[in-house]
Amino acid sequence: MLRFHKEGNSSIAIVLLVATLLQLANHTFLIDYPIAYYFVIAVWVFLVVMILQFFRNPKRTTIQNEKHVICPADGKVVVIEETEEGEYFKDKRLQVSIFMSPINVHVNRYPIGGQVVYSKYHPGLYLVAWHPKSSTENERTTVVVQTSGNVSVLFRQIAGALARRIVCYAKQGDKAKQGEEFGFIKFGSRVDIFLPIGTKVHVAMNQVVRGGETVLAELT
Repeated sequence: MLRFHKEGNSSIAIVLLVATLLQLANHTFLIDYPIAYYFVIAVWVFLVVMILQFFRNPKRTTIQNEKHVICPADGKVVVIEETEEGEYFKDKRLQVSIFMSPINVHVNRYPIGGQVVYSKYHPGLYLVAWHPKSSTENERTTVVVQTSGNVSVLFRQIAGALARRIVCYAKQGDKAKQGEEFGFIKFGSRVDIFLPIGTKVHVAMNQVVRGGETVLAELT
């Protein structure tokens, strides 16, 4: 059964209302003009399909493993590199980034289980998600989870050129369960994950991944 995320309730309702009003007006004024009539139908069907597919929330089965880092989002791997993480760790980390296009599922899931030790929202710009400075200058939310083995992993929701709202449910002190939802980003964006140096990465550049299921990396 197709499920939809709660963050889409208002958007879906508005689009369905607009589509209904559009079709009523269409039937009233354009019924005698077949080309225009069916064009309007195509437009509202497109709008409804797009909004429904964007807010879909499929069930995912996460195999719990404290050594595995699971992909926090659907999308494509666009960055695998060592970099300086300057907000929380303030040292070298291995960064893996996943870009979410508007057609991807936009639910974000905990990549590891443990304790949320840091959660902070940052207002910012709306550079395109693949811009090198989007990780530090765009609107974003940073979350750090510490495992039972005292390994900390940072993941960051980043708004893109289209995204204007980041939703993050993770709060400091929360218990994080691997694979469970921790947030949602509207309309295209990316998630960065910062891992300890030496972590074994299981994905490759441009690989398509599934949130809550694809093993991103293995902690040592």
